[in-house]
Amino acid sequence: MKIERFEDIIAWQKAKLLSVEIYKHFENSKDYGFRDQIQRASVSVMNNIAEGFERKSNKEFRFFLYVAKGSCGEVRSMLILAQELNKINKDQAQPLQVLAEEISRMISGLIKTL
Repeated sequence: MKIERFEDIIAWQKAKLLSVEIYKHFENSKDYGFRDQIQRASVSVMNNIAEGFERKSNKEFRFFLYVAKGSCGEVRSMLILAQELNKINKDQAQPLQVLAEEISRMISGLIKTL
């Protein structure tokens, strides 16, 4: 099946969900630098998938998928730090970590198909 729109890419759909959840969990954080960084990193995952797809070139799409994968790693790293700094508890962070790891694997799969 050929994907016609980036909105149909499951990795993008899950990355959007991750962004929404990250925004919800950190929206009231007074640590603005931390909050902005983890929110930007999460949005970067979905936006790089979208931007790469819209370039209509497998080479460019692959490049943007690597950027998205890097941002996904950044989100996971920030979630670890958030737990260490007691900004989020383990029960809140764990499903976000699992989702980010799943997205990262999906992006890897997309890269392999290109």
